[in-house]
Amino acid sequence: MFELKFDRAVCEDCTTVDCLVRCQYMDFDVEEAKREIMKLINGEDSVVLHECATCYACEEYCKRGNHPFYLITDLQEKKGIFPAPRPILRQWINLAIPGKKDFPHFPGAKEPVISLCLFPEYIGSIQGKLFEDVSVILGRHFFCQLVYLHFGKPSIIRERLPKIIENIANHGFKEVVFFHDECYSTFTSYANAYGIHVPFKPVHFFEYLYENLKKRESEIEPLNVKVAYQRNCSTRLTPWKEHYLDKIFELIGAERVERKYDRENALCCGGIIRSLQRYDLFVDVQKRNVEDMARANAEYCVFNCPACYSSLAKRVEEKGIKPVMIHELCKLALKRA
Repeated sequence: MFELKFDRAVCEDCTTVDCLVRCQYMDFDVEEAKREIMKLINGEDSVVLHECATCYACEEYCKRGNHPFYLITDLQEKKGIFPAPRPILRQWINLAIPGKKDFPHFPGAKEPVISLCLFPEYIGSIQGKLFEDVSVILGRHFFCQLVYLHFGKPSIIRERLPKIIENIANHGFKEVVFFHDECYSTFTSYANAYGIHVPFKPVHFFEYLYENLKKRESEIEPLNVKVAYQRNCSTRLTPWKEHYLDKIFELIGAERVERKYDRENALCCGGIIRSLQRYDLFVDVQKRNVEDMARANAEYCVFNCPACYSSLAKRVEEKGIKPVMIHELCKLALKRA
């Protein structure tokens, strides 16, 4: 029903093939990368379909916006090449099937509204000065479904997403702030790539935090701490909003340390790699990532993804680095928050 907007000529004309050459989990020189990308655009089998760690980074590396990762996942499903064992795949597919009954109403909900997707454990933290008069929506009827990119089953996303969009739109919200990068990227990057109409404006959590911190700038006590930011995989799909994070750090007095594995060169948290049962790679990625933070003398590891937090929090604590979600760090900087 929904087809990927992919321009073959864009790939054929590309001389750097950054989408594959810059991959941190597969090793290609330019000529090898050209051969493999041609296999992909011709719909042929490629080592990429078998070795992809599903980190999404190639979406960011492609500066022409031609969606190489979406192409990879579509081909994986078409050819039955699933990154995870089938029992794990079935478990994830059944994780949050939208019910047949009407979606739950939030009769008292008013804008600004924040969608917590499937993370009810964070309801208690969405309070205080940064979140005055905020409404929260959450649950399987609002689950973005993008996680299935990791498992080579993107058709599930396109099957379920229109109903998810309808569930949100029926509330009449003009704007929705998305707590998780995965959700924001679904309603922006992914929906646009497949021509799926979204009748409301998606707002990233970073933008919301920055704008509300700015309103209370006089109440901020600079933290004067050094932080490492753990970029999650989904942020690769929407890098245009990343500047808000640097603005937030500047406002609250947090120095983002210079390190090897940050920004476009970031490593993923390893959680999904573990789910794919690639244990050697999982251990290696986490080891390099955390040791890099420690070498940079980071005092905090800042997360915006609950899954990344679950995967890495213990590891960074073992290095004497305190794990913290970005909104909790912001709250620490507000006087009497």
